[in-house]
Amino acid sequence: MNAWERSFWLWEVLFGITYVATTALVIFEDGEPANKAIAVACLTGIGVAYLVRGRRLIKGREDFETPWPFIATTMILLTGAVFAAGNSSFILFLVCPLLYMTMSTKAASIVTTAAVLLSPASLLLRGGIDEQPVLLPMTAILIIFSILAGRYTTQIITESKARAALIEQLEASQAEVSRLSREAGTAAERERMAREIHDTLAQGFTSIVTLTQAIESEMDTDPKAARRHLELAARTARENLAEARAIVAAEKPSALASGSLEEALRRQAERLDEEAGIATTFEVAGPLPALPMAAEVVLLRGAQEALSNIRKHSHATRVSLRLSVEDGHVRLSVIDDGAGFDPAEPTGGFGLAGMRTRAGQVDGIVNLKSEPGAGTTVELEVPA
Repeated sequence: MNAWERSFWLWEVLFGITYVATTALVIFEDGEPANKAIAVACLTGIGVAYLVRGRRLIKGREDFETPWPFIATTMILLTGAVFAAGNSSFILFLVCPLLYMTMSTKAASIVTTAAVLLSPASLLLRGGIDEQPVLLPMTAILIIFSILAGRYTTQIITESKARAALIEQLEASQAEVSRLSREAGTAAERERMAREIHDTLAQGFTSIVTLTQAIESEMDTDPKAARRHLELAARTARENLAEARAIVAAEKPSALASGSLEEALRRQAERLDEEAGIATTFEVAGPLPALPMAAEVVLLRGAQEALSNIRKHSHATRVSLRLSVEDGHVRLSVIDDGAGFDPAEPTGGFGLAGMRTRAGQVDGIVNLKSEPGAGTTVELEVPA
């Protein structure tokens, strides 16, 4: 609802007061009772025409219909009232604004001028215009005032409707933005879940499959090794379960919930050594500053992804993990002596892209150095 519609009741109060006052002036003026009765009937007709059709036209509910039948009816009734009783001209305080509310400005100016001229025309017809020498100047002033006031009223209504349309557009835009935000949030959550599953659960299940295969081959030949691998598989399954619960609850990784970042990375190195038989070392160069949880998660997930790639693709025999502080950044370096690869060739995997996405979320960077036959170095830096 625009401002004009909210204040429309004020106009109707003015309409009612003016109608009652004009009717009273007509009833109590000197004149023939028959003429006064005609004037009152015409004034009442104007009121009825307004209630039946005029107010609907003003509110814009019948824009598809022409206002001319209503205008013609009003002008006929106005002419009858003014020619029957001179005081009926006070109804012009209603009729003139009404014309501007229901017609174009140009047409309303013409019809308003004609309406104002009805009063001196009625006096001229009755031969009483010489008795009121100020009538013609006052009529000219009234015409000018009516045109200016009508244009002002039309401008206010037009601007009010334009603001209402703009508000509707803004509300529609806000609804669209909200919808897109919800969709973007859903997509972001889906991407987060995909990264978490890839970085944790998928790697854990890969470890369990590898350990199960080792157990199958060792059951008869090396029961002791099979039992050790069975314990590792059970531990990995429990950790995967804890990670799954943390992902669903959107909590911190279980590895960080139970210890520090250094301890979590050390356990990752030990697991690679135990499960894959790859000699893996881990060192921390100097004291590390306290990091936000988001940065610690990025470093942990980066290490998990790098070690998973080493396990699956590198054929390495030695791996080194190192945490250090370099130029205001905490750097995680993962170095292996495996087969290496050409970084320029597309891999089609999700891991490195996910690692870079995670790093970007905390203003970190990922550097990759590798070539066929020369191993791989992954360096992940986050602000200290």
